Amino acid sequence: MKKILFLCSILALVSCKNDKGNNKDTQEITDSNFTEVEDDQEHEVLEFKVLDSKYLEKDILWSPFEIELYKVTEKKYDSLKSIILEKSVTELQKAIAEEQLTYEELTLFYLYRMRKLDRENDLSLNAVIAVNPNVLTEARLKDRNYKNTANKSPIYGIPVLLKDNINTSTMPTTAGSVALQGNTTPNAFITNKLEESGAIILGKANLSEWAYFFCKDCPSGYSAVGGQTLNPYGRRIFDTGGSSSGSAVAVAANFAPLAVGSETSGSILSPSSQNSLVGLKPTIGLLSRTGIIPISSTLDTPGPITKTVMDNAILLSAMAGRDTSDTKVYADSIKVTTDYYSALTDTTSLRGVRLGVIKELTQDSLYSRAINELKKIGAQIVEFEAEAIELENFLRLLNLDMKKDLPDYLERYGKRIEVRSVEDIMTFNMEDSVQRAPYGQGLFEGIVKDNATAKEFQAIKDTLKIRGKRFFDIPMKEHYLDGILSINNYHAGFAAVAEYPAITVPMGYDDIGEPKGLTFISIPYSEQNLLRWAYAYEQESQQRKPPKDYSK
Repeated sequence: MKKILFLCSILALVSCKNDKGNNKDTQEITDSNFTEVEDDQEHEVLEFKVLDSKYLEKDILWSPFEIELYKVTEKKYDSLKSIILEKSVTELQKAIAEEQLTYEELTLFYLYRMRKLDRENDLSLNAVIAVNPNVLTEARLKDRNYKNTANKSPIYGIPVLLKDNINTSTMPTTAGSVALQGNTTPNAFITNKLEESGAIILGKANLSEWAYFFCKDCPSGYSAVGGQTLNPYGRRIFDTGGSSSGSAVAVAANFAPLAVGSETSGSILSPSSQNSLVGLKPTIGLLSRTGIIPISSTLDTPGPITKTVMDNAILLSAMAGRDTSDTKVYADSIKVTTDYYSALTDTTSLRGVRLGVIKELTQDSLYSRAINELKKIGAQIVEFEAEAIELENFLRLLNLDMKKDLPDYLERYGKRIEVRSVEDIMTFNMEDSVQRAPYGQGLFEGIVKDNATAKEFQAIKDTLKIRGKRFFDIPMKEHYLDGILSINNYHAGFAAVAEYPAITVPMGYDDIGEPKGLTFISIPYSEQNLLRWAYAYEQESQQRKPPKDYSK
C-alpha cells in the first residue's frame, strides 16, 4: 500500500491520491524499457461505486453536431491523425498556415474523437462533461477571418477545454454537482481573456466534484454529473489525480490540445503528473478567479494543463490580465508579463541556476535521473534536509473559506438555481443520495460544523502562510537557491499556503508504467523562470510518451 505523505493525508480531498508513497522501488527507466499497461488482469484494478454518469446522455451531448459528425468518415478522421495527434500549438498553427488543415477541421476532429472514444466503450475515460454548441460556428469564423486578422495570438483558433468550475455563457457550470446542472452564467474573466486572444472554447472537462472538497472517501475524478474519469495510461489501474482530472485526461488522450484546470492544493499538479503532462499552478492572484466556483478565496487559482512547456506558456499568456475585482489581484507596482512564451525558445542552458534537492526524495530513481539531466544543462544542484513543518488547521482554512465563498458565488451567479449554501446542497443531495452523493458528503458536513471568529480565522491564515514560506525560504536563503525540486504534488500544500507558484513536467514512468512529474517551485511571480527551467529540462529529457491506446 502507498504510504501517505502528511500533506496528502490532510488534503487527499483537494489534491490528490498522488502521494509521496508512490516510490515503488522504481528502477531506471529508459526509452527502450518504457512500460505500457496492456492487461488489466496483471494489475490491481480500481473499483468504483459509479463508473458512468446517470445524468449525462451521450446522444444529447452530441446532438448539436449530428449532421457535421455524420459527414466525417473514418477515412477522413484517420487522414488527419498524423497532422493533429500529439502536435503542439505551434505545429498545429504551422499546418493551418500551410493549408494542410483548417480550424473547422481541427475542431471537428476533436469532436469526432471525443464522441468515438470518451464514453460508453472499452476505452472510455469520461473526461468531457459538456461541449460548446457553438464551437463549429466559431471555428468557421476563425477560418474566414484568418487572412484578415493581423498580429494573431499563438492561440488563435485553437480549441481549449475548461474545467467545469469555470463559468461559460454557452454551457452550464456545474462543478460536477447535480444541484448546479441549471447554473447558466456569464463568462468568467479568464474565459473572456481566452476568447479575446482568439481561442475557441471547445467544452467543459469533468472534475472531482466540487473540486474534491465534497466527499471524504470518494476517488479522484468522480462527479455525479460527469461520472468517473479514468487514466489513459492505466484505465481503472492508475489514479487520475484530482481535482482537475478531466482537464488532464482529455489532453493526455488527445481530446483537446489544451485545457484549463484549477488548484487549491495540488489540483493541477496532481492530475498533470499522473497523466504525463505539464501543469502550472501560478502565483495566487496572477490569473483572475472571478467567475470560478470557489473552495478558498485565499488559495484558489486557475492554471494551464498541456503536453509541452511552450504550450503551457502560450495558454498562460492567453489567460493573463489584471482583474481589479479579484481580492488577490497583484499591485500595480508588480511587473508581470502577458507573453511567457517568446523568451523560451533560446532557453537550453540552466548555467548559474541553483536548484535545491530534497534529500529524502533522492531515493526515487526517476528524481535522481532528472537531477543528473539538470546537471548536464548547467544547473547547480544543492541537496538539503527538508524542514519538519506541519500545516496545522489547513482543513479549517478551507472549511471557513468555502463556508463564505461558495454562498457569495451562488448569490452572484446562481440566478437559475435554488441552492444558496452548503447546507442547501446537502439537503438537495439527500433527496436521492444514491445517485447524487454515492460516496457521502463528509467534507461538506465538516464545513457546516466549523466556525471561527474573524480574528481566529485570520490567525489561521497568517500562521499557515508563515509556515509554508518557512518550508521553502529557509533552505533557499541558506543555500542561495533559485528554486526547489519536488515530485508530483508532494509539496503542493506548502506552495499553496505560501502562495508560491509551481510547475510539473513529465520525468518518466515507474516500473509498471505509472507517470511521474518533476516539480519546480519558486517565489511569487517567478513564472517566467519556472517555465524557462521546465522548458530546458523538457528539451534535455524528452520524457513524455503518449498513452498507447490513445495515440493512434
